[in-house]
Amino acid sequence: MTTRRTFLAGLSAFSLAGLSPSVGASQAPAKGSRRPPNLVFILADDLGYADLASYGSPLHETPNLDRLAKNGIRFTNAYAACPVCSPTRASIVTGRYPARVGITNFIPGKHPVPYAKKIGAEQKLQLDLEEITIAETLQSAGYRTGHFGKWHLGGEAFSPLKQGFDVAFGHTASTASYFYPGWAGKPPIAGTDGEYVTDRLGDEAVRFIHENKDRPFFAYLPHFAPHVPLQGKPELVAKYKANLKPEAPHNDPIYAAMIQSLDENVGKVLDALDKAGIANNTVVIFTSDNGGLTAPEWLLKPTTSNFPLREGKGHVYEGGIRVPLIISGPGFRKGATDATPLSSVDHFPTLAALAGLPASASKQVDGRSYQALLTKEERLPERGIFWHYPHYSNQLGRPASAIRRGDFKLIRFHEDDHLELYNLKSDIGETRNLATAQAARTKALSRELDAWLQSVGAKFPTANADYDPKRETEGYWWKQPGAFERWGK
Repeated sequence: MTTRRTFLAGLSAFSLAGLSPSVGASQAPAKGSRRPPNLVFILADDLGYADLASYGSPLHETPNLDRLAKNGIRFTNAYAACPVCSPTRASIVTGRYPARVGITNFIPGKHPVPYAKKIGAEQKLQLDLEEITIAETLQSAGYRTGHFGKWHLGGEAFSPLKQGFDVAFGHTASTASYFYPGWAGKPPIAGTDGEYVTDRLGDEAVRFIHENKDRPFFAYLPHFAPHVPLQGKPELVAKYKANLKPEAPHNDPIYAAMIQSLDENVGKVLDALDKAGIANNTVVIFTSDNGGLTAPEWLLKPTTSNFPLREGKGHVYEGGIRVPLIISGPGFRKGATDATPLSSVDHFPTLAALAGLPASASKQVDGRSYQALLTKEERLPERGIFWHYPHYSNQLGRPASAIRRGDFKLIRFHEDDHLELYNLKSDIGETRNLATAQAARTKALSRELDAWLQSVGAKFPTANADYDPKRETEGYWWKQPGAFERWGK
């Protein structure tokens, strides 16, 4: 506790980008002082790498995200730190790998396969209050901080309000339905009958922007969409039904409608920044918490396609971890495409750097700042990027760890410790396992992965005394009779 308080106290005394040292979380900058940039971070839930028009979708209409890409940078090798939600969310707000934080599966992290060869590793069911978040870091340096949407890192005792956010909305909501009152939380959230949760989150973020337009702010907008249940506005669903092409990789009109609503609310935020006259001093980041859902978890069919990537959510193959990432801001490159491999652990140090915080503000993180890539095209030093998912997922994923270094990615599957090596530059679909053909590279990457796993204190799945290969997959919830009745289907 002492170290954490000392760190945050040091930040609160820091003269942020010319602000008076006395500026606190509840104070606006003194008149005439140089103002640091506002920071807006928008996170989609289960949005696949190929789900946006700017990333190649032939069906989904995303004009506002296209606008963001046109005015900024579209990254093509960006990754979530985990193939499921809670661990990636922890990595975003702490800048630390999920294995180090101790959250390696979604919360509460049910074990979907009671007869599998292994039992998934134990994990924490909340983000420890001792973890230093980007919200606390920015708040202590004078930023007003707001959270609007899905938290999924613990209950009320571990809510965003306990982790550095001045205001929070939607973190207690349930998405049994995307239409009010189905999404109402505990305690109940006031809303209008039929109100769409994606719209409400956008409205709350816009209100926060206008209320804080005269001070530096950090707005974190983690949407629920397009996570299941798939529920779109009827008029948009009808629109996409009329535009379906059966042979196209994207052919779900409800999912398409949800993505359009998500895009419209990105547009709301961009328009609010323009109206408030602060767009030229605001950084906007848009990404996803993991890949799109391609397993038959929802109504026994995939919700999307991540083609040309392999698999989807719940897998450490590219379809489960590679995500869209679009960033726009003052002085940034416009209309650029960048292939630098980045991880969600990199957002914390980048946001801190953009805010003008000293290097010490990100010393406790695993990620590194990519600020230099935003204003000019340059190569960052090569490094390893890591994943550790010691669980079985609802999406048929198996326990595995992985490392990417340069163009190569090594995966170790923990049921039998077999290795797979892929050259992602020449084989983005991970179709040709090079582990045997490139034995020396495989050995070197395996050693590097082992060293990293040890350094973060990784926990591993254990042997299952009830292992039965004939009954292995019968525990998946979506295989049970009446599995979808709770969704009103």
